[in-house]
Amino acid sequence: MSTALLRDEVRVAFLGRTSTEDQQDPRQSLMRQLGNCKVAIPEAWVIVAHFYDVESGRMELDARGRGSNYERFDIPIARDGGVADLLDEATRPGRRFDVVICEGIARVARRAFEGLSIERALEQCEVPLFASNEPITLSGSRAQRILQRRINQSVAEYEVLNTLEQSWGGLCTHVREGWNIGKPCYGYKAKSYRHPNPSKAAKGLTKTRLEPDGVRAETVTQIALWRFHEGLGYDTIAERLNADPTKYPPPEPPGKVRARGAWGKTSVYEILRNPKYTGYQMFNRRARRSRNGKVNDPIKWVWSLEPAHEPLIPKTMYDELNARSKAKRGSRDGNDRNTRPGTQRTYVLRGVMFCTCGRRMFGNYRHDAPYYICWPRNNNRGREDKFAEHPKATFLREDAILDAVGRFFAERVFGTDRHAILAADIAGIDDRASRGRQTERERLQRTLADITRRQDSLLRQAADGDPADPFTRALRSAYNELEFDKSAAAGSIAELDAADESEPGRPSLDDTALLDALPYLKLNLASAPEPLLRTLIEITQLEVRLHGDGDHVTIAIRLPADHLPEIADAAERITEFMTTTQEVPAPRADGACVDAVCAPGATRTHTGRFLRPLPLPIGLRGRDVRTLREGP
Repeated sequence: MSTALLRDEVRVAFLGRTSTEDQQDPRQSLMRQLGNCKVAIPEAWVIVAHFYDVESGRMELDARGRGSNYERFDIPIARDGGVADLLDEATRPGRRFDVVICEGIARVARRAFEGLSIERALEQCEVPLFASNEPITLSGSRAQRILQRRINQSVAEYEVLNTLEQSWGGLCTHVREGWNIGKPCYGYKAKSYRHPNPSKAAKGLTKTRLEPDGVRAETVTQIALWRFHEGLGYDTIAERLNADPTKYPPPEPPGKVRARGAWGKTSVYEILRNPKYTGYQMFNRRARRSRNGKVNDPIKWVWSLEPAHEPLIPKTMYDELNARSKAKRGSRDGNDRNTRPGTQRTYVLRGVMFCTCGRRMFGNYRHDAPYYICWPRNNNRGREDKFAEHPKATFLREDAILDAVGRFFAERVFGTDRHAILAADIAGIDDRASRGRQTERERLQRTLADITRRQDSLLRQAADGDPADPFTRALRSAYNELEFDKSAAAGSIAELDAADESEPGRPSLDDTALLDALPYLKLNLASAPEPLLRTLIEITQLEVRLHGDGDHVTIAIRLPADHLPEIADAAERITEFMTTTQEVPAPRADGACVDAVCAPGATRTHTGRFLRPLPLPIGLRGRDVRTLREGP
């Protein structure tokens, strides 16, 4: 027993804690705690110091007692510091108190480890810790008091964990039913609904769902389209958005303290990675408390059972964009020379060459000739399951591809027979998949109309019946079952619409209006200056994809209606630098050939969109395509 406890007057330090204002009233709670402590202590004991905090009892020990949240409340108790100040003063020889008292051990900490740590620190300074709901004895068995305290600490931690688990279960149910939590993400706004609990609804409480927010919603969709169809990087998309902030309003962070009034690549990245834009409600994507906002493993995400609001990015497009981002990670847009000191040259087709695996091919000089290479296992050593079916390495010669690209532009874009070639390609299109989706869509729409009719009939019958009547309750149950079927049918229609949006539309002869806006020219891209050639490639968004057989590639371009004059200007400037005659280049003598090329695909010329490609292959033979496989 400490000699200080044998004095006529024992100096006592009060230790209090209360949760934040959304859980308790800090002022009333601390006054109650102090009152209970004064009643419990012996008459000769006097409280001479007051240490208290307004903070969560689940905080780590090194973060405890360092906040200033208490200043917001009119607490009529003179404060000498928090729990950190109490522990600091306890180590000093001239401390003002002999013992410490709290209302209950849960007020020291909600978790047993932190509570035991504080108790042990005071014990090492010979400062006993008492609680008003435990026996305050100066003699006799200490074991009984410790047993009761440990039970109280276990109960306190159990109550916290049990409350958290129940709260988590409620949040998960809330999200699975499609309700929103927190501030709506950019592009959406909250729409309030009457709370389904009648008692809470009587208090004016509501729940919210997401709905599109005008131009901001259109901006989200535009960002996804740029990324999906043009493959633009985050910086490039941010530059386009910042060019017209009225049309594309920049996001505003909470509190607007960090608002820059401009788009950044992080903002674009967050939009493209947020699954809420697919129409599904979700929760727990980030660990904002335990891991400082880091993204959780997707297996921990909580999703709604079905689409809960209007999607701004189709689910199929979202999945494809996230799959592509892994292959494009670390790449840069444009064809500017790399800023690294060791950079020796640029590659005119950098960023437009794609392997059968979907990865972008990189440039490399071999035997004094530029090649484009796909070598996936070079970056996946130790992970044999990655690209297991992929050849060890694939090489494509640049001059062979440029020859095919030049013939494509000469014949299909600027050639005199381009209309006839387009008409022949349109006649050969197989659109059975599109027709099948349209048939299924019409069937689902008829199903929706029938469900709506049946629901209206049930509503009329229920309106005339007694709410307590079993028949009326059965009508409500039948209505709810129909509502479930209706949501399922609407979700299926949304998936069909998303599939149509992610596929090129069927071209028509009306698309020849875009070709009419271009001049008739004969190009020789092999002799064109690289800057002009790269300009033409970037405007037309050229893509070259290797086929699975390794012997053919598909060339695809787009003709943006708003940039047709720029395309024509670039092509005319290339003809000025041609070093050969105006004849189309003859087939090469080294074996490369062009079997077929793709023609421009479909668009509406009045929308300002672009022509999409038809998947027709280009054949390459000989040493122009090399596939190296492991083994002999």
